[in-house]
Amino acid sequence: MRPVTKLLITVISGFYLACLLMPGLEEHLFLNRYLVLNNGEYWRLITVALTHGGLAHLFFNMYALLVLGNSLESAIGRNKFLALFLISQVGASFASIYFGAINVVSVGASGAIFGLFGAMIVVSKRFGLEVKQIYVIVGINFAIGFIFPGIDWHAHLGGLIAGVIAASVLLSPARS
Repeated sequence: MRPVTKLLITVISGFYLACLLMPGLEEHLFLNRYLVLNNGEYWRLITVALTHGGLAHLFFNMYALLVLGNSLESAIGRNKFLALFLISQVGASFASIYFGAINVVSVGASGAIFGLFGAMIVVSKRFGLEVKQIYVIVGINFAIGFIFPGIDWHAHLGGLIAGVIAASVLLSPARS
């Protein structure tokens, strides 16, 4: 397992466990539009990735992070991969805050995961690889957000867009 991918999975899973052991901790981490915009609690744009709505939610996000993270981190390097993950998470959070319902609280790292999907499309195209399968996976996962209630599709879309933009910028050739 690649080091940054391993670190992210360890930290996110550790916080899930900590939230189970310390009731009330999650309330300081999840994404809440009011607390970010009115109280300036901007850390929630990132810490929302440390919270999850159950073990299945955590498992699927960490499995996707494992698969996508190992591939992307190998292809683009540790620093760019970490930057990509964080930028995708912030993009997802902003989309959730500005386009989601005012009374909705968001949890999870899936916005950042969608950013990794977007980056995988950019990386695959850059290396001349087939991207149809990635489009199918993104489409299926995006559709799930409309089938099951309580999934923040705004965050998914925001993360996807942020991931595409971030990967395009991070992988652009250096100008002299």
